[in-house]
Amino acid sequence: MWRVRRPSSGPNQSGPPFNALAARRLRAALDMGPEHVAHNIRVSYGLPYVTPDLVVAWERGTVSPGNPELTALAGVLWCSPGELIGRPQTLREHRVARGLAPEDVARTVGVALTAYLRMEETDDWRGTDRQSAQLADVLGLSLPDFVTVTGREEKLADLLTSAVSTRWQGYVRPVAKLAPLDRRVLENVLQVLHQDYQGHMASTLSWGGGSGDAGAGGRDFLDRIVEHFWSAVERHP
Repeated sequence: MWRVRRPSSGPNQSGPPFNALAARRLRAALDMGPEHVAHNIRVSYGLPYVTPDLVVAWERGTVSPGNPELTALAGVLWCSPGELIGRPQTLREHRVARGLAPEDVARTVGVALTAYLRMEETDDWRGTDRQSAQLADVLGLSLPDFVTVTGREEKLADLLTSAVSTRWQGYVRPVAKLAPLDRRVLENVLQVLHQDYQGHMASTLSWGGGSGDAGAGGRDFLDRIVEHFWSAVERHP
């Protein structure tokens, strides 16, 4: 039961979402200055371009470290790379947060390295059900994260929109294919979302008196339908 992009080579290339505040706090806790961090990265990790000014830029959020810099910074600050990044959004970001090389994930999941790198680059996961389960396990993915990183969120949003605006009963099975939850849970969640959406529509129409604003509450609900879905799943006993 489920629980509810390429390494860079230079200092200015993009990497995973960097948590500048966490980096600054960790450095301060170790009583280190930016010059100490930069020196240790240069000496211990062979990145000669890392200067105190660059470390300060990372901590101010004006520049984000790429994968090699992130790994080195985590080593110097005695933390895991995952402690220095924000919430991962992509397959690559989840892998980096776990401190894994592409080869590690590809081997564990059982796909060729070139195929895995291509799926990571395009954010288009094409593994089998067994490989998907292994991917979720090795990267520690929750079901919402898995749906996002495998490119299924847009399709889920479309299905949920149709479910709450028409007859939800006909969408239990299609939703289950994207979000493999217990059928009873899905039925209850879709029914609740359907009632919530209809309630938003009714209250907005009543308040708007048939004006051009009628339905605005319903549209706002649909814009956040995936968020509402996962929240309802989490609340389900």
